[in-house]
Amino acid sequence: MNFIKEINNLKKKKNAIILAHYYQTSDIQDIADYIGDSLGLSQEAEKTKADIIVFAGVLFMAETAKILNPTKKVLLPDLKAGCSLADSCSFEQLNNFKKKYPEHIVISYINCSAAVKTLSDVICTSGNAIKIVESFPKEQKIIFAPDKNLGAYINNITGRNMVLWDGSCQVHDMLTIENILKLKTNHPKAKIIAHPECKGQILNIADFVGSTTAMLNYTLKDDANEYIVATETGVIHQMKKNRPNKSFYVVTTEETCACNDCPFMKLNTMEKLYECLKNEQPEINLSQDLIEKAKKPLLKMLDISK
Repeated sequence: MNFIKEINNLKKKKNAIILAHYYQTSDIQDIADYIGDSLGLSQEAEKTKADIIVFAGVLFMAETAKILNPTKKVLLPDLKAGCSLADSCSFEQLNNFKKKYPEHIVISYINCSAAVKTLSDVICTSGNAIKIVESFPKEQKIIFAPDKNLGAYINNITGRNMVLWDGSCQVHDMLTIENILKLKTNHPKAKIIAHPECKGQILNIADFVGSTTAMLNYTLKDDANEYIVATETGVIHQMKKNRPNKSFYVVTTEETCACNDCPFMKLNTMEKLYECLKNEQPEINLSQDLIEKAKKPLLKMLDISK
């Protein structure tokens, strides 16, 4: 079956849009109507005129699209596409944690469940986290959840002392400084670029730290020809498309694989994408009460990010 042809026909017939994260496989990225990181995808989800949103990403992203578009049908090709970071922080856990810090507001990284978003005063992404944090006075006490690495990075940059939830993304947290230094030995002219979900010791030696989109833009405009990339493999596809003359080396977690794949992101396939659009399943359904409560901190984020 020609999945590209069939998917495009279904999109047109059903007035559907495909939103894909940079960590998706290259074929899904190429068929998507919009590719981006969490912030860009949230903004695109908010303004779309499509009747159906197919989210080629993970569950919290599809939930975010549904929260911002409660009247639209939101589909996720594989409901098992979760997130290790989101799973590290449940509603009950964060609710109990909040009680220890009654004077603190909660800034939650978008990589969390819809339920956790309802406990938050504002949401942030890796692309706007510093801007969101600095929108509050220095004296404001803050809980930052659920990514401790991103939170520590923001504390370091802003001089804040946010209380950090002890969670992390397995894809970024597993990366080691030893593997980066091995690559640097083999490619001494390569610049190190890293996502802020990585551990602090990696961020400290990076030439550039930023969100997925920021990393892409950096390699687009920077004059270096080689880069050691400390994030998920999927982003390399766009980097190579933008700059085919440059070389990109993914920091690996396994000796047998020149990759660093998110097992959840890679659950989505072209076949699942086709079946999802054809059958309009699996669909994301959230209660109206949950949507209303989770929408407030998301809209606050989008407003601050304008």
